[in-house]
Amino acid sequence: MKTVYFVRHGQSEGNVGSVFQHADSPLTAKGIKQAEFIAERCTRLPIDVIISSTQPRAADTAQIISENTKHEVEFSDLFRERKKPRSLEGKFHNDAEARKINEAWWNSLAGSGPRVEDGESFDDLRDRAGKALAFLSNRAEDNLLVVTHGFFLRYLVASAIFGEHMQSIQFQPLMRTLRTENTGVTVLRYDSPRFSEEIGPHVPWVLVTWNDHAHLG
Repeated sequence: MKTVYFVRHGQSEGNVGSVFQHADSPLTAKGIKQAEFIAERCTRLPIDVIISSTQPRAADTAQIISENTKHEVEFSDLFRERKKPRSLEGKFHNDAEARKINEAWWNSLAGSGPRVEDGESFDDLRDRAGKALAFLSNRAEDNLLVVTHGFFLRYLVASAIFGEHMQSIQFQPLMRTLRTENTGVTVLRYDSPRFSEEIGPHVPWVLVTWNDHAHLG
């Protein structure tokens, strides 16, 4: 049995700004404090390894956790946030042209529209989520902590529930309704696939906890 603790990064400047977030958006002062709260909580978890997205807001959150738990951080692009169309970065949310591009991109993310510029699409993110889950299930450690991003976490959880052949129609309700607080904790457990005469095919991934943020008070 393997347990994976997913932590969304602390609040970033892009989370509270009036422009579409840059890929390298840093933590705010509040985000640093949130990371310190979750870091203290993580000292009570049975963590064997910390894995983090390479983007600064996640990497800095992971580093603060690392300083408290004394685990080194491994970095992987598998856990980065969805890549937005380059033309959106830094544009104001109320910019008419940017809003039009963003709407088209959301349709692409939901699997109900074509790719938009160089932004990732539903197929891209479903495939990356599948690779990320396979990467985690093949790790030798039993207890992993992964610092990632709110939107990509929805793909991870949906892929764990529906499997590698998840369809866009299955994902769309989760895409718009599953929300996470900054540094919220989501827990998945993994057990090797097997067949039981009583329950039929065994589901390898089980969602145990979604968006636990009790440490924020």
